[in-house]
Amino acid sequence: MLAFDDSAGREAVEEEEENYFVSMTDMMVGILFIFIIMLMVFALQFKQETDETAEQKTKSEAQIEEILKKVRSVSAQLNDVRQEINHELEELSQSQRQRTQLLTDLRNELRAAGLDVQIDEENGVLRLTENAIRFASDRSNLDAVARDNVRKLAEVLARVLPRYTTYVEADGGLVSKELTPGAAIDTVFIEGHTDITGLDNQNWQLSTSRAVETYRALTEFQPSLRSLRNPEKNEIISVSGYSSTRPISDTQPPADDQRAQSQALERNRRIDMRFVMQVDPSDKLNEVLRLTDSMQGQIEELRKAATVQ
Repeated sequence: MLAFDDSAGREAVEEEEENYFVSMTDMMVGILFIFIIMLMVFALQFKQETDETAEQKTKSEAQIEEILKKVRSVSAQLNDVRQEINHELEELSQSQRQRTQLLTDLRNELRAAGLDVQIDEENGVLRLTENAIRFASDRSNLDAVARDNVRKLAEVLARVLPRYTTYVEADGGLVSKELTPGAAIDTVFIEGHTDITGLDNQNWQLSTSRAVETYRALTEFQPSLRSLRNPEKNEIISVSGYSSTRPISDTQPPADDQRAQSQALERNRRIDMRFVMQVDPSDKLNEVLRLTDSMQGQIEELRKAATVQ
């Protein structure tokens, strides 16, 4: 049984990975929303200033034209920002579509192999139900039934994952493959879980050990899984443990229904698989920041020009 002292830190990292698509999309939409509001505010300010100018006739036509020029400049830069954000959102959407296709492919093949699985498209999770991989209380070893199901899972993963993998190790080198945008897997996390019984600090180690044991069995049945690499040329399969922090359902069976209580505990002694696709928005975000910095300077000039009497 393997122990990890940094389970809590690992959990935090995986939480960040899980919410990657949602947080990136929220941030992009937020940026666009802010600049739309900014443009509206300055348009109103400009209208107010020009109305006052018409009434007071204190501004020259040259001053009015200068203000109009700066407004057009800010508007053009806002359009550039919108195009950058729309492009990035499309890439994120494409990655989500590819991940959904990957999950669907896995579900279909696993069901054909006799394994009952569920998929969570929003979070990229393949959930192995109670008819697939389960653990006895306070144990991380795979029994005969679970081990045979891991064998079936390994066979399906070995067939499907290469379709979504950028590099495959072969003959001592890496063979690259062209994929459609957003189709490359970054990481596949084998996630171990426990029920709510037992001590919390022991459950962190237990859940991670369950993930590690599953990883060992998968790669024992299909060693080729370790040859699959992401765009950074790292192995795509990893492990994580979540203790009892992510139950399948927050609804607890009635306290007097011992059978239902036992089944609920058993369902949470499980393995999930979480798929993270490769999306690197850093260059685009840097470009957005550059445009916003330029807009800030233009806006300040516009403010000064609008207040000239």
